[in-house]
Amino acid sequence: MQVSQTPITDQPFFLLLKPEARAFLTEQAVRMRLSLQDCRQACEIALDLQMWGAESIQQVWPDQTQFKVTGKARKQQTMQQLRAHWEVLKSSHNLYPLDCKTTKISAASIPVAVEKEKLGLGRCPVASPRTLCCNLQTLDAVDNCGYGCSYCSIQSFFDGKQISFDPGFADKLKKLELDPDKTYHIGTGQSSDSLMWGNSHGVLDAVIEFAQDHPNVILELKTKSANVSHLLRANAPKNILCTWSLNTPTLIQHEEHGTASLEKRLNAAQKVADAGYVVGFHFHPIIHYHGWENDYRHIVEQLTARFSPQQVALVSMGTLTYIKSVMKEIRKRSIPSQILKMPMVDADGKQSYPDEIKLELFRHVYDSFPAEWKQQVFYYLCMENQRFWKPVFGFDYASNSEFEAAMKTAYLEKINRRR
Repeated sequence: MQVSQTPITDQPFFLLLKPEARAFLTEQAVRMRLSLQDCRQACEIALDLQMWGAESIQQVWPDQTQFKVTGKARKQQTMQQLRAHWEVLKSSHNLYPLDCKTTKISAASIPVAVEKEKLGLGRCPVASPRTLCCNLQTLDAVDNCGYGCSYCSIQSFFDGKQISFDPGFADKLKKLELDPDKTYHIGTGQSSDSLMWGNSHGVLDAVIEFAQDHPNVILELKTKSANVSHLLRANAPKNILCTWSLNTPTLIQHEEHGTASLEKRLNAAQKVADAGYVVGFHFHPIIHYHGWENDYRHIVEQLTARFSPQQVALVSMGTLTYIKSVMKEIRKRSIPSQILKMPMVDADGKQSYPDEIKLELFRHVYDSFPAEWKQQVFYYLCMENQRFWKPVFGFDYASNSEFEAAMKTAYLEKINRRR
């Protein structure tokens, strides 16, 4: 279906819309003389409705005959009513269908290049002075992730859709100079999944040797995969801490495309724990949708049935937090998703749930754990303001350095029992 050239056709999301939506918006833009700002918002709302599986822009467009005003005032009332409907939808519970017809994205569809030429210890890329941070250091073994999680911010950090490995990664690791009298907490899961690639391009062998050479390093491998076979065969040192990002089966099915199922993640974690390693779990992001309470409680029940608190170093919690550029990238992917169907407010310079929803999410998950776990496992909030700690946990930390020290002490205590 052809549409005439108007200011709305130049909007970045216009071509992502279905043909009938494009034709409708083009007609409205011409007839109502929509401004560039109006065109931009109309396309954004139309794309959100399309991604959410909601009524189309044609169906929710306000009825012009209900307005008693004309001209510019009518246009203003139309856009106000459209925005109000959009905000009401964002504030309502997300409801996922029982059958999943969403687009599946997997690592096989993303090209891999052996061209990465950098290596060095970095800092958590989303750290902010407005949030309490554990001062995690990062080691980027791979750039970009092969999974297709709809909410992911990693893919917005890299140009193109390419996975990058460094052919000199192992040699560069050996040249890193670390203070032998200092305890380091280093993670490899900030720019890609730590285990989904296995030992591709020798990545796992390199980090295993690095952990062996530096017993003062707590090397955290964070994953949504079940790919632990090489790690177990390689007899990796016990200062490697494997952690799993967990979510409900509903969200894994609809929003975490290509990742291992919850059952497979837990099975993999159990294999690692049974082999004598300490493991950990991240409830991040916790997402508010219809039925979330029972679904997250069921995950906690499975964890406490499968693992003893002596096997688990940490449980972290966090939720969706966005900067505008990441939200733009999510919309540009235009796959069916309800991730941006959420009430958004300013949250320490970013966009996230209102405080009352965050507190409800965090308290529910934390309160689902038995007292024995709360006494023996290190719990923390990831990338969240300090004001949430006491209402959720009953305690907080005065500074990032105090938080970092407490975390390292807790992790080392568990690891040293397993060495």
